[in-house]
Amino acid sequence: MRVDLEPMRDLARRLGDPQNSFRIVHVAGTKGKGSTCALIEAGLARAGLSVGRYASPHVMHMTERVSIDGSPVGEERLADALGAALTAFKDARREATDGQGATWFDILTVSAFLIFRSERVEWAVLETGLGGRWDSTNIVQSDVAVITNIDLEHTEILGKTRAAIAFEKAGIIKRGATVVTLLSEADEAGAVVSARAAELGCAVRRPTVPADATIEQRNVALAGAVLDELGKMGVMTKGASAMSEPLGEQLLDPSTIEAARLPGRLEKFAVDTSHGDNAKVNVVLDGAHVPFNLAAVLSDLSQEEKYRAPCIAVMSIAEDKDAAGLLSTMTLHDMSIIFTTVGARSRSPEQLKTIADTLGLLSIVMLDPLEAYQEALAGATESGAWVLVTGSLYLVGIIRAA
Repeated sequence: MRVDLEPMRDLARRLGDPQNSFRIVHVAGTKGKGSTCALIEAGLARAGLSVGRYASPHVMHMTERVSIDGSPVGEERLADALGAALTAFKDARREATDGQGATWFDILTVSAFLIFRSERVEWAVLETGLGGRWDSTNIVQSDVAVITNIDLEHTEILGKTRAAIAFEKAGIIKRGATVVTLLSEADEAGAVVSARAAELGCAVRRPTVPADATIEQRNVALAGAVLDELGKMGVMTKGASAMSEPLGEQLLDPSTIEAARLPGRLEKFAVDTSHGDNAKVNVVLDGAHVPFNLAAVLSDLSQEEKYRAPCIAVMSIAEDKDAAGLLSTMTLHDMSIIFTTVGARSRSPEQLKTIADTLGLLSIVMLDPLEAYQEALAGATESGAWVLVTGSLYLVGIIRAA
């Protein structure tokens, strides 16, 4: 992570500062960013407003990262914007200005801003890529800054404590914006967010959720609070079919929530294996790669009878993730694991098996992810188990395509 926003600012200046052409909700946090952004986007669209969303990472295709009114942009539209951004980058290199230090993520981010400007969106919902303070998205002035939650991730970059990580994420808060978070003021990370908000004269809104709230309930509470705050700012619904009214959480009705679901986040399928007594296998795809998030996923699933059966997990974990923490979480459930790999950033499946062995987890290694998935389906068909694909959104993308 580059600790300097000047390359991004230089690129944006060369392209006419497209980020100043629309109003912004900016979202940071350890987990839940993508789903919360999708819910806010869906609520704004339901209100009749034109909206863009910038997200990362993608699961199956690059165009998922930039959407307009709920739909990914076309390849040609993204390619045109990338071409314009690359031209600005080449100019910066030729003239030896700050933009010569731009990263791939800078190029992609400013391309999204260009698309939003050309599509004349009224609102953009921006998900930070990593941290917040030095993230490429952080050249914007937002109306609302959202901090979903804080846990230990990317500690080699963001810091070793939740308070240190919160400081980086709270870097997206801008003077005069409203802050929405589920972090309590008594929490060490929440206290950092509150202090930064107070320093900048920002109001903080903390929606109330039950202690046993599901992941989705927490995300909906955050998104609903954002829509409420926008309504208080005077943002009104549009459309000829109904009287205009202030935005609010009422926009997130069940159909809108359903429409906002993202691929690879608690995504559920009944897969027809076409043989055996158990012809349909329940499969869940979730790219959880942080222990507390995987624990929440497994807790939510255990509330449904069909996910209380034994589970066969297909799993890949990146080198920089807490493998021991993730696997320790799985010891609390009736699980066996097939470890696989999805590229150079994956930790060796054999290493993962060694960790699993020390924890008493039954596991095998299959290097090809599709073969591992087919093995899991076959085992589940025979035993009546369900299948979980997790640990990596890249793995989820490969399996989802199959």
